[in-house]
Amino acid sequence: MADVETMKAIRYHSHGGPEVLELERVERPQAAGGEVLVKVHAIGVNPGDWQIRSGLAGDTFPLPYIPGWDVSGVVAAVGPDASLYREGEAVYGMTANSGACAEYVVIPESQLARKPESLSHLQAAAVPMSAFTAWHALVKQGQLTTGQTVLIHGASGGVGHFAVQIAKLLGAKVIGVASGRNQAFLRELGADECIDYTVTPLTQLPGIADLVLDTVGGPEGDTLLAVLKPGGRLVPVTYGHYSADKAAELSIDVQDVRLLQIATADLERIGQWFDEDRLRVYIDTVVPLEETRQAHERSESRRARGKIVVQVIP
Repeated sequence: MADVETMKAIRYHSHGGPEVLELERVERPQAAGGEVLVKVHAIGVNPGDWQIRSGLAGDTFPLPYIPGWDVSGVVAAVGPDASLYREGEAVYGMTANSGACAEYVVIPESQLARKPESLSHLQAAAVPMSAFTAWHALVKQGQLTTGQTVLIHGASGGVGHFAVQIAKLLGAKVIGVASGRNQAFLRELGADECIDYTVTPLTQLPGIADLVLDTVGGPEGDTLLAVLKPGGRLVPVTYGHYSADKAAELSIDVQDVRLLQIATADLERIGQWFDEDRLRVYIDTVVPLEETRQAHERSESRRARGKIVVQVIP
């Protein structure tokens, strides 16, 4: 009976380092109105997971807390007023309020789509938040158009490696910024130019871009303002410091970091790109659920190339 009503999950009871993550047996959730219960096959890891765990996000999320947002799995049950999916269908998407690092999770059906046929569960779990963030930053916030030049800061990471590919799909010229060991990887993604930030300071490249996508953040954000043309846009997907006075002096539009909610149409659009072989996902590391600590450590190192995935069902 216990096996029916409970499940394994990664949970923590206090903020801190990866060591606070514990494998526990918790109550299995039930799908409410408009929700689907998903049997989890794999979970995508995002920087927000360790930022919330460490306490950087404050007390926004109540403890104890099960991390994880991106999921690929199979529909186990359908809640009242949910009619888009049937039991046994393979789906992928994002939870409404984390909880993905577990054997089961409930997700609003409006934040799910059928898993792209061309992707395994491991690959599909790596996609939702990062690919959607990249698309939203480039298209909705950055208003990138064909022929423009975009500089992607942190181009080899989870959001960055999708952004390079999506910008190329949009007909833009792409300049990727990453360490020297990732230069060949950026070329493989389709970057037109690659900058090794350990060799070439961005301050030496004034006015080369119409749009900057910053996936790194931190205190050195002002160095990115210089690479923009007058009237350009800077879109951060994580928090950084950008001088309002300097931005105004250069007529640069610095966008706010957006907390995004994905929808089925977004997942279907992205999934179609994969099925048409126009977009690829690169997985840096795969760990089993029991070793989620390692996934957080790898993400927090900021050295991952592509995405980190936690596997629940081999």
